[in-house]
Amino acid sequence: MLDITWTNLFMPEKPRPLCSICEGELDRLDGKRCRNCSRRSEAEICSNCSWWIEHPLRNSIALNYSIFTYNPFIQEIIAKWKYRGDYVLGNVFQSYIIEEFRKNLSFLKKDAIIIPIPLSEERLQERGFNQAKQLAGFLPMEMSECLTRVHGEKQSKKTRMERIESENPFFIKETLQKPVILVDDIYTTGTTLRHAASLLKDNGCPKVYAFTLIRG
Repeated sequence: MLDITWTNLFMPEKPRPLCSICEGELDRLDGKRCRNCSRRSEAEICSNCSWWIEHPLRNSIALNYSIFTYNPFIQEIIAKWKYRGDYVLGNVFQSYIIEEFRKNLSFLKKDAIIIPIPLSEERLQERGFNQAKQLAGFLPMEMSECLTRVHGEKQSKKTRMERIESENPFFIKETLQKPVILVDDIYTTGTTLRHAASLLKDNGCPKVYAFTLIRG
């Protein structure tokens, strides 16, 4: 039974988005990680990011910060939320998004603009909503949907090198002269985010960061 105190009488705790058992199944990133992409790593820069650094024309992101790793439990949540159209399920991530942003990216809050990674029109019709836009909407910052995307094969069906070598699927509708935080659900190779970032930087954006729910 909960003890009644002056604190919880007048300032009751907000309900937890997940029960303690389910929350324990999430693999939250902590400890040593790559400072560039959030991958668990003993090295300061992981091998994947070393490759990007060796190819500076492709390396357009200052850093990516992720909250969770891609384990079977979160994979099932993502499948129901993203692929089976359960939009409300995405709300379980709201408190995590806000908390981690305040801790790790709040230094950008005054100047940066949030840009969710867009879906193509065909993919949006298929899914019913853009999961990246839902996540971006949790942040109390200016949001821009200045990017559009052409339809193509799902990234999950491509190998790592096929993703890296793919053409840039994005187009820009307006230029931005401020730093940008790209928001997406999953960082895998980082190619999608870098395509978007390179386009923004080519059109006047001084610096691009990424904030993703999961590091694949």
